[in-house]
Amino acid sequence: MRVSPSLLRYLRSANNPAIHHAQSLHHAARPTPTTRMPLLRRFQSSFPRQPADSPGFVSLVDAPVQLVRANKRHGLGLIVLAIIPLTAFALGSWQVQRLGWKTELIARYEDRLVRDPLPLPPTIDPSVVKDFDYRRVWAKGTLRHDQEILVGPRVHDGENGYSVITPLERKDGSKILISRGWISKEKLQQSSRPLGVPQGEVVIEGLLREPFEKNMFTPDNKPEEGLWYFPDVAQMAAQSGSQAVWIEETFGQDMMGTLDRQAKGIPIGRPAEVNLRNNHTQYIFTWYALAAATSIMFYMVVKKPASGLKSRVRASKEW
Repeated sequence: MRVSPSLLRYLRSANNPAIHHAQSLHHAARPTPTTRMPLLRRFQSSFPRQPADSPGFVSLVDAPVQLVRANKRHGLGLIVLAIIPLTAFALGSWQVQRLGWKTELIARYEDRLVRDPLPLPPTIDPSVVKDFDYRRVWAKGTLRHDQEILVGPRVHDGENGYSVITPLERKDGSKILISRGWISKEKLQQSSRPLGVPQGEVVIEGLLREPFEKNMFTPDNKPEEGLWYFPDVAQMAAQSGSQAVWIEETFGQDMMGTLDRQAKGIPIGRPAEVNLRNNHTQYIFTWYALAAATSIMFYMVVKKPASGLKSRVRASKEW
């Protein structure tokens, strides 16, 4: 069915009652602003408020972060921890050198022990004694028991006693110091050990030794009171008018012989052997083990992730 143009113009005209009626129905169906607001509020109240709802919100993407140094752990403690393994390794290496030196020294002394004893000359230069340390020697003379010196207390097999030092006077009038050995404290008086104070000419065989050095824990000797805590060779020689020469009398120790001497008050001499301590192998193991352990600790501390890294990174608008 075709509609004429004049009919269409009539239908579209503003005075057409049908058009006015349709427009009034359309406006009645649309909700008013006052009708829409309660619905929007009820919709928004059903969800929690988010930071992005704020008008001034700026996201992390919009504002770049400010980088901070989060792995700054190189403080004093870490420096000390780094020094410990280096120091321990150096000390271990030093003990390796000490072990070689001590082993060679003991071998040199043991070589002197197997040689035949030398007759001690009338006059000895104290400066060359170190070249003959642990050398077996013998000397003939008379023991001056009136100038006997007791050094101690000393412990032998768990029993207290003293070391007996007696000058040996030779035919030329020179005297040397003889460390005769140990006696128990019950035999301090010479009258209680007549067999321990031989008279007449005797032959003493022993080891030529270097003078001793006093450690910091040993008290000073008091010669005027007869108190001797360590064998000060120079001091003893000055008091007895002897040469500063120290001979340690040797004795082939066995249990029965030692007990017999102790009961009779005869000084128990030292065995003809080298008694130097050689614990450098133990020290080497200790220092190198400490160096390895502290190196592992240092590695673990350096490689450990930084704690609280997220708290050290903060947002900044002034990037």
